[in-house]
Amino acid sequence: MMSDKKRKFLLVLLISSSVLAISLTFYFYQLFFSPNTMVDSDRVYMLKIPSNAVFKQVSNQLYDDRVINDAISFAFVSKVLGYQDAVKPGLYQVDPKMSNLELVRMLRSGAQVPVKVTFNNVRTKEDLAEKITANLEVTPDQFMALIQDSVYIRKFDFEEESIMSMFIPNTYEFWWNTSPEALFDRMYREYQTFWTEERKQKAQAMGLSQKEVSTLASIVQAESQKSDERPRIAGVYLNRMKIGMPLQADPTLVFATGDFTLKRILNIHKQIDSPYNTYKNAGLPPGPINLPDINSLNAVLNSESHEYYYFCAKEDFSGYHAFAKTLAEHNANARRYQSALNAAKIF
Repeated sequence: MMSDKKRKFLLVLLISSSVLAISLTFYFYQLFFSPNTMVDSDRVYMLKIPSNAVFKQVSNQLYDDRVINDAISFAFVSKVLGYQDAVKPGLYQVDPKMSNLELVRMLRSGAQVPVKVTFNNVRTKEDLAEKITANLEVTPDQFMALIQDSVYIRKFDFEEESIMSMFIPNTYEFWWNTSPEALFDRMYREYQTFWTEERKQKAQAMGLSQKEVSTLASIVQAESQKSDERPRIAGVYLNRMKIGMPLQADPTLVFATGDFTLKRILNIHKQIDSPYNTYKNAGLPPGPINLPDINSLNAVLNSESHEYYYFCAKEDFSGYHAFAKTLAEHNANARRYQSALNAAKIF
């Protein structure tokens, strides 16, 4: 028979073990399931994990930015779930009051949120590099290294002068940690998507390649901010090209000078020695002078058929243009505009 003393000992041991088990269970439950992110806040935190980051960097960033309250419990759950050795780069949305289990599962799965990449009103490769990488891990310098690499861009069938044509201004969704090469690959796919068979056939009917359409569209875009008259301006340049007349496009001279603050083209500018001087050189320049948007590209592809060979800005500074069939009519329009420039003291 078991003595009373032994029974009491076993009972105490049983109770102590039960209490310990319950305590440990509650403790581990809290480690995994209790809120540990921004428990006193309703803010959302966007966590950027750079490529090649290690767990300690992630943990330190979350703790230093006061996203997690308890770094030790986060590290423990991360270790148990195998996240410490499986950090995935990217952009992650950390919501308030997430548990360690929820946070680690999200990070371990690589459940990123996409970022929007928008670029428009671009004149140069440097402009494009700044805008297209603004919300990405890719740096402008990394982008420039590729766009200026003549060997690399040949894989897309472009040259240094025409590569800008591959980038169609729009808003796109990317993963934040998209590599420079993946960025170029995506833009090439978007370029191919834009150039449908119908658009290719329209370009071919005009005797233009896809790159030439982009180059002409860039000139048309620089000439007018008024989308409704761009097809008419495109028609003027196509008429000139048909008869071998120089394009004489002032925006190409601005591009040739590199001075985008120029408001008035003078005769001295027309003497610039540059392949982009369309007063001295017949035909289209070697490449686009800006990044033509979809409206400008479509303006060329759906250009207006007419008999105009000339146009100049209207003297009312409305942004619209006066079109002319003859040089005499154009000169009269130009004199009115020049007088308006002089009156406004724009030199």
